[in-house]
Amino acid sequence: MNGKATLLVVAGFSLIFLVVGRNLGNISSRAVDNSVEYYNQTVAHELAVSSANLAANQIFFDNAWNTGFSNLDLKGGKINATVQTIDVIKNIKKITSAGTYQGKTHTVEVVLAPSSFSKFAYYSTNEGGTIWWTGNDTVWGPFHTQDHLRVSNHPVFYGKTTTNKSLVYYKNKNTDHPKFYGGFEQGIGLPLPTNGLSPIEAVADDDGYKFTGKDTVYLTFAGDSIKFRYQWNKPDTTVLTASLAPNGVIFAKDAVVRLKGTVKGQYTVAVSGSSSNKGKVFLDNDIVYSQDPRVYPNSTDLLGIVAKNEILITENTANNNHINIHASIYSESKGFGAQNYNSRPVSGDINLLGGIIQNIRQAVGTFSGSTTTHGFNKRYKYDERLMYSYPPSYPGTGIFEIVSWQE
Repeated sequence: MNGKATLLVVAGFSLIFLVVGRNLGNISSRAVDNSVEYYNQTVAHELAVSSANLAANQIFFDNAWNTGFSNLDLKGGKINATVQTIDVIKNIKKITSAGTYQGKTHTVEVVLAPSSFSKFAYYSTNEGGTIWWTGNDTVWGPFHTQDHLRVSNHPVFYGKTTTNKSLVYYKNKNTDHPKFYGGFEQGIGLPLPTNGLSPIEAVADDDGYKFTGKDTVYLTFAGDSIKFRYQWNKPDTTVLTASLAPNGVIFAKDAVVRLKGTVKGQYTVAVSGSSSNKGKVFLDNDIVYSQDPRVYPNSTDLLGIVAKNEILITENTANNNHINIHASIYSESKGFGAQNYNSRPVSGDINLLGGIIQNIRQAVGTFSGSTTTHGFNKRYKYDERLMYSYPPSYPGTGIFEIVSWQE
């Protein structure tokens, strides 16, 4: 019995080792197969990403590029990309790219949208030569100037800050260097367009509204409605704003616009001018959203004010005790300022929610030390929604930005 038992034990162990050995062999084989499959999938993924980047790069260099490419050889695999415009009005494009390697295919979808100047909390081409950003100034959101950035006593910039020229200190770096919390770069060129209003006019002709042959257009937003007239002492015509301008663009050709009211919805008010006394916007009173996004985070109200020349706060009784402005402001040839800034009475604060994009920085008041002697104090807040949204047909930078990347 002992001999038979021993044989049985030996046979049992042999059988176990055979089974275990076979399983180990299968595991090793499967591990190799899994490793190869993972490698192939990884390479296919990298090829798809490379394909998307190549297509995006072509669009960045040529905004009209939509050719795509088919079955290009890359790293032993194949790449493909197609480009389609998924929103003709906003010119939003989608890249669908694929990478194939050893029978494995991976797909990447990228959505690009035109970059808008409305993303800036502050932009200028010319800083006015003698105007300095001081320790009393804080800018929230992206900042850019094509001019020198002149600083004194540590101004604060919370967003990405760029300048085409250089950083200039009032005294020296120790006493004046700004606090850049969002980063700082020099040598970044981003000029304003010289015909940024022409595309807006075309959109107004399509499904917006255009005022023509009028010297002055008085516009008052009133919630769902808008009132307009052409003389200060005449009665208003009142219509639903969405009916007047279904695509949200209201354009006054070669005129002056006088603006105020409460905006409900998303609109751009633009005015062109063939001379220096046209193409202006006067803010006659508050222009605000029906739902302030700081109080109502889901607010969809958004306004762009676009002018060929100045955008000015009117000197009148209504504006002698603060003014509230909710908008992204764009002045293509001039800037944003206060009418009679150096002679009007002390008028309180400009409470701005939005951004200022201007060619030449304008004054809003005069000061003696820290005391306002004429005009306004500045209380500017950036509307964070402008980082990812913009008013209808607001002037663009000519550059596309990636707004989503799905793998």
